[in-house]
Amino acid sequence: MMLQADIINKMNKLKTVAVIRGESKEEAFNIAKASIEGGINIIELTYTTPDVEDLFKALDIPDAIIGAGTVLDVQTARSAILKGAKFVVSPHFDVDIAKLCNRYSILYMPGCMTVKEVIHAMDFGCSIIKLFPANIFQPNIIKAIRGPLPNVEIMPTGGINLDNINDWIDADALAVGIGSDLTKAYQQSNEKGVIELAQKYMATIRRNR
Repeated sequence: MMLQADIINKMNKLKTVAVIRGESKEEAFNIAKASIEGGINIIELTYTTPDVEDLFKALDIPDAIIGAGTVLDVQTARSAILKGAKFVVSPHFDVDIAKLCNRYSILYMPGCMTVKEVIHAMDFGCSIIKLFPANIFQPNIIKAIRGPLPNVEIMPTGGINLDNINDWIDADALAVGIGSDLTKAYQQSNEKGVIELAQKYMATIRRNR
């Protein structure tokens, strides 16, 4: 089993998580695989994709870390973990999901928007908070949150693109979630477009570090 600390370290190094939403499992598989080929090898497979659970084993690729996203309840979380998800992400905080993930030493990243929500999640062992939707905030929100809560790590998701990714990283985001850009690239240019876009994200981050 991959330790939570190892996943967190890899997220901190890569600085990106590919959030994959597909109209079909085939589309999601193609976007995810192309993202990995382009250098983004931490993948969040969302449960808005039909038959998404079939993809956890299908994407069991060396050096790739596959997690579950848009997990709304504890039943889905348990099923994802049994299918091989290495981490669990929700658009909200759920106590039962947090307890389940703690029980099985699975990293749980809930979506939060307020300091109160962040504290509540931290009380149940969440060390990384998904700031969602990030596009209604400015990057300096991270500094504001970490003022009273210096130990929390923040992963903004929603509205991240090539123009603002480094603003969030410079603001001390652990990593960022990238989703709609990858989907659009696939719709426009299939796997080739996703590979090229993932490479651009990696190059943009490298230039800033």
